Amino acid sequence: MSVPARANELQIPQRMKAWVLGGPDELRLVEKPVPQPGVAEVLVRIGATAVCGTDLEVISRGAPALVQGGTPFNKNFTPGHEYMGTVVRLGPGVDEFDVGDRIAVEIHAGCGRCERCREGMYTACLNYGMNYGDHDKGHRANGFTTDGGFAEYAVNHVNTLSPVPADMSDEEATLIVTAGTVIYGLDVLGGLIAGQSVVVTGPGPIGLMGVGMAKALGASPVVLTGTERDRRRLDIGRTLGADEVIDVSRENAVEAVMRITRGRGAHYVLECSGAPNALNDAAHMASRGGRICLVAFPHEPVPVDVAHLVSNNIYLFGIRGEGRSATRRGAALMAQKRFPAKLLHTHTFSFEEVPTAIQYASQRIEDAIKVVVKMH
Repeated sequence: MSVPARANELQIPQRMKAWVLGGPDELRLVEKPVPQPGVAEVLVRIGATAVCGTDLEVISRGAPALVQGGTPFNKNFTPGHEYMGTVVRLGPGVDEFDVGDRIAVEIHAGCGRCERCREGMYTACLNYGMNYGDHDKGHRANGFTTDGGFAEYAVNHVNTLSPVPADMSDEEATLIVTAGTVIYGLDVLGGLIAGQSVVVTGPGPIGLMGVGMAKALGASPVVLTGTERDRRRLDIGRTLGADEVIDVSRENAVEAVMRITRGRGAHYVLECSGAPNALNDAAHMASRGGRICLVAFPHEPVPVDVAHLVSNNIYLFGIRGEGRSATRRGAALMAQKRFPAKLLHTHTFSFEEVPTAIQYASQRIEDAIKVVVKMH
C-alpha cells in the first residue's frame, strides 16, 4: 500500500525505474518500489546524477560499498551518490524543507550513536554498513550501503540536503558533493588558507575543484600538477584559478614546487591523483611543518619515506567523503559564483544511457571529466 500523501505533497507512483548492480560491471534497468521516507527523511525525485570515480570502483570491484554485510553484487543494489533533485514527500516531523525544494545531497548520514558520529565525524561512522535486518543501527551512505542515485527516486535524511539556487543548473548542482569533499579536506588541513600556498596533485574532478575552492578561499599561490595526457584539464585548472601549472611529464614536480616557493615548500598539499609515488612527492613538496591531505588512494600498498615526514614535522591527514557539513559550505561558495565550477561538467547522458555514461567516465572518452546522467 502507498503511504497517504499530505495535502502539499505531489502524486508519487508506487514503482520506479532504477539501475541495479548484478555481477562486476553488470548494470541492468529494472523496476523497484518507490522508497518511503521515515522520521527525519524526505523522498527526492532525482533530477541528475554525476558519475564519480568511486562509483566506478563500486561497480567494478565492490569496495568501498558494503551492502547487507558484504559486497554489493547481485543484491538489487542501486549505485550512484552524486545527485540532486526535488523534495516530493516529507517524512514524519520534517519541517526543515518543503515539497518542491531543489536540493543536492551528500552521501553519509551516520548512525548518530557511535563515538565518531557524536564527534561529528559521520563519514567515519563506526557502524558503517550496519543498516539491515537485526543489524540496523541507523547508518546510511546512499550509493554505498543503501540505494543511490541511478534511479528515479531516493530517500535522504534531512541532514544530507543542501538547497540549490534557482539559477544553478541541475548538472552543476551534481558537483556540490565534490565541492564538499574538497572543503572537508581543506578544513582538515587547517581551514584558514588565505595567503598560504596550496599544491593540488592530480587534475581530476576533485583536484580541479580543489583549485577553484583554494583560490576562492584566498590561497596564494595555487599550484596544480598533471601529466601530458591532462593538458586540457591543466588548462581548465588555470581558468579555475591555478597560479602555476606543472606538467610532470616535462619537469620534476618536487623541483618545480620548490622553485615556485623559493625553496621553502608548500604550506598545504592536497593529493588527488592516487599515483603510487604521490605521497612521497607530496612529502618533499611540503614545507617543514606543512600539511598533506590524501583524498585519492592507490590500489596497491606503496612504500613511504616516514623518516622524512617525521624529521620535517609534516602532518599527514586522510579524509573520507564530505564530512563536517562541508557540503553546505561548498554549495554556498558555488552559489556565490566564486569560481566557474560548471567547467568540470563535460558530458551529459539520458537515464537510459547510464552504462554509456559509466564507460565515458571510466575510459575518459572525449577527455571526459565530469559525466552527468540527466533524468528529464
